[in-house]
Amino acid sequence: MNILVEETRAGVVDNVHLGHIAVVNAAGKVLYHYGDPNYMTYGRSALKPMQAIPIIETGAADHFQFEDADLAIFCASHSGEERHRSRVRAILKQIGKDEHDLECGVMDPISKTSNEELIRSGQKADPVCNCCSGVHAGMLATAVYLGEDTQGYVQKEHPVQRRVAQAVADVVGLPLTEIHTGLDGCDIPTYYLPLKHLAWGFARLAQPKGLQENHQKAITRIVEAMDKRPDMVTEKNIYSAKLIRAFEGRILAKEGAKGVFCLFDRERELGIAVKIADGGAEPIPAVVNEILRQLDIGTDGPLDELTSYDRESIKNTPGHVVGYMEPKFSLIQTSRGD
Repeated sequence: MNILVEETRAGVVDNVHLGHIAVVNAAGKVLYHYGDPNYMTYGRSALKPMQAIPIIETGAADHFQFEDADLAIFCASHSGEERHRSRVRAILKQIGKDEHDLECGVMDPISKTSNEELIRSGQKADPVCNCCSGVHAGMLATAVYLGEDTQGYVQKEHPVQRRVAQAVADVVGLPLTEIHTGLDGCDIPTYYLPLKHLAWGFARLAQPKGLQENHQKAITRIVEAMDKRPDMVTEKNIYSAKLIRAFEGRILAKEGAKGVFCLFDRERELGIAVKIADGGAEPIPAVVNEILRQLDIGTDGPLDELTSYDRESIKNTPGHVVGYMEPKFSLIQTSRGD
C-alpha cells in the first residue's frame, strides 16, 4: 500500500490515506516519486494557470487591458469574498457581459464569513460567487474579443475550449489526442493525466523554456500575476496561500478537487504533483511539508513558518486534541536529472 499519512487516535492508527507523488524537472524527467508517478487523475482546478494561457495569447488580455488582479483571478479557486466578486463583476462589465452569461452554475461563497454576510444582506448567491467564476469570465472574454458565440463556451467543441485543451496538452507534454476529458464541477472540460505529466506541467510553469514562444510569454505573465496578487487566487488562510507567502515567490501552489495538489519550485525548476487516493484534502499540508523537507527545499527557514502542519493535530467537536496526522512515506529517487 502507498501510505502517505497515518491518522492516529490515542496513540494507535485510526485511519490511513494512500496516494501518489511525482517530482519532475523542466525537461520532463521524473526525479523522485512515491507510489505510481503514472497514476491517472483529473487535474481539476490545479490546471487553471494553464487554462488561462489563451486569454493572453488571443490578445483578449491586452484588448481589455486586464490587470494582474484580473489575470490572477482567472487562475483562482477563489473563496467568494467581496474582493473576488467585485473583481469578477468588473471583468464582466468590461467585456459587456454580466453574471447571467456565466455558465459555471451557482454556489455559495466558500468563505463562511462572506456567505453569512451575503445572507444577512438579503442577497442570494449567483454564478459570480462560484469559486470558478474567474476562469469562466476569462474564457468569456476570449469569445467576446474574437467575435465567437458566447453561449455554450463551456462545451468541449467550442473554440474557447479547443484553445484551452491545446494549451494544456502543450504544457503537460502530451498529444491532445491522448488526453481523455471529463466535465469539471463548473461544467468546463477537465483533463485526465498521468501524475508525472501534471508535475511536468508545473515544472514548465516555473521554467517554460522549450515551449513555443507564445506559451513562454503567456506563462511568464500569468505566474507573475499570481505572485503579485495571491489575494485573488485563493483564501488567505488556507495552506496553499500560506505556503506561497512563506517562500516569498519561490514556490507557487494550486490545489484541485478530489485530493489533487500541485506546486513548483522556481529555484530548482521542479514541478511536484500529489494525489490523495481517497480524494480528501486533509492530508495534503502534512504531505507537502514532508516532500519539501525530504527534497531540502525551505529547510533554511520558510518551512519553519509551516511547522503546525508537520504533525497536524486532529481535534474533536469540543476542540480537544485526539490524535495527529503523520506523514509515513519516503521519496524514491528515480533519476538524478543530469
